[in-house]
Amino acid sequence: MARDTKKILVGEDSSIIINLTKSVLAFENYSMKAARNGKQVLEMLAAEDFDLILMDITMPQMDGIQCTKEIRKLADPKKNSIPIIAISGNAANHTPEDYRKFGFDEFIQKPLNYDLVLATVKKFLS
Repeated sequence: MARDTKKILVGEDSSIIINLTKSVLAFENYSMKAARNGKQVLEMLAAEDFDLILMDITMPQMDGIQCTKEIRKLADPKKNSIPIIAISGNAANHTPEDYRKFGFDEFIQKPLNYDLVLATVKKFLS
């Protein structure tokens, strides 16, 4: 019996990173949708269910931190407790503890190591 395909929402404004991430996730049979900014992430999450979010911190219109805070305030317990993994070059030098305070479950530093991305995704979805 085939396992349910896990759905991952990626909030990221770089096409290159979106395409690379999609390739890596497809290799593990994850299905992926991309949003270009935090507002789109919220719209897409409102429209359908996802199993995990990979969230870039630096995005136009609404950044990943603000978006994550909004998600954590949602009324739907399935949506407000979704695992969210921060992706950032971390120019602001936030600590992993800061990211937890912002509502993220995990933090991955850019440039992305895709072995680490997959391992982290699997940790939350297995």
